[in-house]
Amino acid sequence: MVLQYMFCVLFLCSLDRVVNGQTYPFQDTSLSWEKRVDDLVSRLTLEEMQVQMARGGVGERGGPAPAIPRLGIGAYQWDSECISGAARAPENATAFPEPIGMSASFSPSLMFRVAAAIGTEVRGKHNDFVKRGVFGSHTGASCFSPVINIVRDPRWGRIWETYGEDPFLSGVLSQKYVKGLQGNDTRFVQATAGCKHFDVHGGPERLRSHFDAIVTDHDWRMTFLPAFRKCVQAGTFSLMCSYNKVNGIPACAHKQLLTDILRTEWNFTGYVISDQQAIENIIHSHHYVDNDVDAAAAAINAGCNLDLGNDIVQNVYMSIVEAVRQGKLTEEVVRERVRPLFYTRMRLGEFDPPDNNPYAQLNNSVVESPAHISLAVEAATKTFVLLKNQNNILPLKQGAYKNIAVIGPYADNNDLLFGDYRAQQDRSFTKTPLQALQELYPSVKHAQGCNDSTPCLSYSSSVTQGVVVGVDLVFVLLGTDSQAKIVLLLFNAGPLNVSFVDESDRVDAILACFLPGQATGEALVKVLTNSDGKSSPAGRLSVTWPKYESQLQPFINYSMEGRTYRYLKTEPLYPFGYGLSYSSFQYDGMELGDLSSPTQNLNVSLSVTNTGKLDADEVIQCYLEWGNQSLPVPQRQLVYFNRVHIPAGQKIQHSFHILWDNWAFRDNGQWSIQEGSMTLFCGGQQPGQKRKIPSSNVVSLPFIIPSSTRLAVL
Repeated sequence: MVLQYMFCVLFLCSLDRVVNGQTYPFQDTSLSWEKRVDDLVSRLTLEEMQVQMARGGVGERGGPAPAIPRLGIGAYQWDSECISGAARAPENATAFPEPIGMSASFSPSLMFRVAAAIGTEVRGKHNDFVKRGVFGSHTGASCFSPVINIVRDPRWGRIWETYGEDPFLSGVLSQKYVKGLQGNDTRFVQATAGCKHFDVHGGPERLRSHFDAIVTDHDWRMTFLPAFRKCVQAGTFSLMCSYNKVNGIPACAHKQLLTDILRTEWNFTGYVISDQQAIENIIHSHHYVDNDVDAAAAAINAGCNLDLGNDIVQNVYMSIVEAVRQGKLTEEVVRERVRPLFYTRMRLGEFDPPDNNPYAQLNNSVVESPAHISLAVEAATKTFVLLKNQNNILPLKQGAYKNIAVIGPYADNNDLLFGDYRAQQDRSFTKTPLQALQELYPSVKHAQGCNDSTPCLSYSSSVTQGVVVGVDLVFVLLGTDSQAKIVLLLFNAGPLNVSFVDESDRVDAILACFLPGQATGEALVKVLTNSDGKSSPAGRLSVTWPKYESQLQPFINYSMEGRTYRYLKTEPLYPFGYGLSYSSFQYDGMELGDLSSPTQNLNVSLSVTNTGKLDADEVIQCYLEWGNQSLPVPQRQLVYFNRVHIPAGQKIQHSFHILWDNWAFRDNGQWSIQEGSMTLFCGGQQPGQKRKIPSSNVVSLPFIIPSSTRLAVL
């Protein structure tokens, strides 16, 4: 009887809308969301609101937010990671490529489909956990994803979590992720997105909990904020404030960031959750205040709704009642901050009959479905970037090589191919690169090449030499003494210093594979051989790869001068947007519509012909350049991209529009558009780069912004 009662409290037997003989308006599905949320929140005591806001974290005392039995409200776990699958959740889930690889696909549609699959699995697992009364970490349906911080420096250790260095690319991909994850039902949400880390993140990892990111208004508005604005426009339910300070104020206590910009300018109505223990860091790392009461008041007044704390007895938000008693926080503000938490849970369907909610029907049967496994393979093949292909060694010709060697610690180690925040995954259908290549070349020879796996601190030259003797083709992560053909496969989280192999005639091909997840082996063979006739690589770099250390600015300097393709004045090793193909493409016939207003979108059409002999994908890239480079603007800016499939010998006509806010820039604390000339460049690469992609061209046309204007907000 006790177990049955607990099951009803946790799994909401109150869905019949009668609790202890009473029906509440918040359970009335005929009312608007606003009226229902207002009713629910009005019934909460200050003590109940305190614990709801304090339990967004991990561990037994960090989360979940506890049940409120008197109102028939169950527990809810806010702590979930969904960066490339149902990450760290108990039991299995499909493991898709890590975000830096997904961004290299330059495919909005692929991002949407992968996010939709992740959302389906997250929700299916969540429903089953609730039915079983399981509310541990990573069992909820509210995701701390996507990560859309700008990669401003290639030395940052968490590049793999992001979509690269460009605010436009990151913004578009984040919108697709949010929409795919959250689903397309007009009433209910599949799983909620949470864009992070807000904001000016990406500094030295060891300093992150107390680092002060000093940023100009121009760089903040032009580089660090735009992707988050796109995320909000897409309808994300939450954002996560970051560990660091922004211009002297901790991000989770930053009123300008969390209220003035996020809510007033962008009209965000969702909730802000802190990064893990970031609220506590306001006291202990930033020394911004010296006690829990002041820290709670500072964060809540600034706009942080939920404390993602650790497993501690008394986290900062458990001082909310005391902060109200001392007059440092009002109950009205607390109630306002609780409101979006219950609105989110309502939109997930928690207070509606499950029969009305299509997502309530999902369960573990959707996890690792054949469709999702197939999508993981497709996604992995589309993330690979071909950086070098000397004498067209790739795709590999059948029968061209008989004696093969595979060398390197990544060759036969599953764990190294998934990255962090990974989904637990059934390895039975996962192949390492070695296992996949053995199906092509059964007699392949293999050596790890290192005595200590990764990092490789003890290289075994004798073992490596013994393996490569007499072979025709070597797949290797780093150099070798063989005279055979060499294909370098990089399983990388970001840019690497590979200048020496790029320049070496002995290394025939370089393929950046990033962290492809469960489909690594199968996807690798598809791309290396193009055996299915549709796996020509079309990935493009979403981060500039520098050539020299002298091209890097001081890591702790947040100025964008000299950083990323938008401001770098010297030639990198591999430019942003770079990537080779097995085919070739010709752009022509570009036409632009007329502009009668500076805030009018630009209509564009062009044709692209696959002039090669293989069917292939091509990534269309369009960049704007301002005619007046004395303005505070980037030297160029990506404003459109798409990945399209074009059969060999065929031409497609491609039409699209460019949003007017792409030529707005920040000037003296205000948004401006300047009358004058602009040039639009479209092709398979950036315009004017020294290292050109031989398989495609770039076309350009000028146009005129007809008048100048100043804008209060975008």
